[in-house]
Amino acid sequence: MAREATLLYLAVSLTHRHKSLHGRPLPYYNPAMRILIADDESIIRMGLKSILQELGHEVLPATNGREALEMARRHHPDLAILDIKMPFTDGLQAAKTLARTQPMPILLLTAFSEQDLIDKASDLPIHGYLIKPVKPEELSAAIAVATKRFLDSQILKEEADKLADALETRKLLDKAKARLMATGLSEEEAYRTLQQQARNGRISLRAVATAILKQKPS
Repeated sequence: MAREATLLYLAVSLTHRHKSLHGRPLPYYNPAMRILIADDESIIRMGLKSILQELGHEVLPATNGREALEMARRHHPDLAILDIKMPFTDGLQAAKTLARTQPMPILLLTAFSEQDLIDKASDLPIHGYLIKPVKPEELSAAIAVATKRFLDSQILKEEADKLADALETRKLLDKAKARLMATGLSEEEAYRTLQQQARNGRISLRAVATAILKQKPS
């Protein structure tokens, strides 16, 4: 719930975009986040770290994908910026692992010459791309957009999960009613029996249906 509240706050904050960097107003402003950055080029990595810190973010710098995954496990960042091409574990592999184990907004750092790798990323839950060298205003905007896209995808996933759960519950209830009706009850009586057992046991209809289906038919 705390993470959901944070993400909702981040989405709402997209309407409040007034922050300056080096005396220039930026079109997007994000509240302070813990951001993981991974790039094997020290100049790029330090440049991103400097910009992000000026924007008020906490930065977790990593030199490769393997180190990035370890830091993510230990420090639980809110967002990751991964170079698409790194030693040991590249950005695509790291993004795939993070999406599976620690879902978060993910931005990929790319060069114009890496179109083949960008194409490979199309099947991954990537929320945006940054072309090197990264400008401060582009970075701020990309973080805002990636956060919003991630929030939208999480909401859609939650709705899909709820729908799947409701359908599964419905199937179980129908099977449990059929089992009760086989004893001579009408459909209405069978459903009332399920409701009564749920109330008496202070459990869900799904739990009651599951318990009935586990019983051996008499």
